[in-house]
Amino acid sequence: MAKPVLGRGLSALLSGASAASKPGAAHAQTAPVPAWPTVGGHQDRIQRVPLKRIHPCPFQPRKDFSEDALRELADSIREQGIVQPLIVRTRGDDFELIAGERRWRAAQLAGLSEIPIILREADDRAVLELALIENLQRENLNPMEEALGYSQLVEQFQLKQEEVAGKVGKSRAVVANALRLLKLPVEIQSYIRDGRLSVGHAKVILGLPQAEPQRLAAARVLKEGLNVRQTEDLVARLQSQSASGTAAKGDMDTRPAGRDAHLADMENRLQEKFGTKVQLRYRQGKGTVEIRFFSDDDLERVLQIVGINLD
Repeated sequence: MAKPVLGRGLSALLSGASAASKPGAAHAQTAPVPAWPTVGGHQDRIQRVPLKRIHPCPFQPRKDFSEDALRELADSIREQGIVQPLIVRTRGDDFELIAGERRWRAAQLAGLSEIPIILREADDRAVLELALIENLQRENLNPMEEALGYSQLVEQFQLKQEEVAGKVGKSRAVVANALRLLKLPVEIQSYIRDGRLSVGHAKVILGLPQAEPQRLAAARVLKEGLNVRQTEDLVARLQSQSASGTAAKGDMDTRPAGRDAHLADMENRLQEKFGTKVQLRYRQGKGTVEIRFFSDDDLERVLQIVGINLD
């Protein structure tokens, strides 16, 4: 099945311009670079400018670049050249990257003095939105980079989560769950960034309300190599111990948690469904489901999910 293209209305936003290529040049890039909006209806014009005049963009969501992959791309650039020009905007007498930082870094390794560019006009928000879309299409971002990109759109540019979701072609629940990762302690975020903990592990650990139990759980997962299901059991035990007042730092019961693990799993599924904090209480066939909301819009969204229309 073909992979869906991200971003709503991108056909209206992005033009179909592309750079000319030479034989064998397709090997110089690992994925096609999406075209970017033209300015004033003019055709794209490729320019060559000194590499030293191009600077990275502070809104680039991607922070981690594989050194091995960059060296491979640099070798390809030495042999084939740069197929797709970098997309830049003017900043004073120099240029700031909009798209193509990996090629820019590899060009430096390859020792190029000049590089092809296409000049665009774009404000800060447009740059961040388009950089997010490009990286998400290529699956270049780790989960924390993706979360930070969404957070920047929400906090710096005052977008609602629904607006962010629409711009990057994701569901509101996906954006909400990504933003929840930023509530974890910094050290746990670093485990997610470098791949030692999966997003599945993180979602389960977020079931613990405080930072210290979250740290203890993450340390236990790493030490014992627990999978997500085993992590659910662990978190359920910690929740049970905390509720009974028996939990002690570093003292974790390793007995099977039985039903509690299934309740934790259901609670996590409900949180994914509603894109917000959900608390499930259950005892002998009775209980409550508490769904949190943080604004009138948030409440309306939750009601729509359960099929209640306020009109």
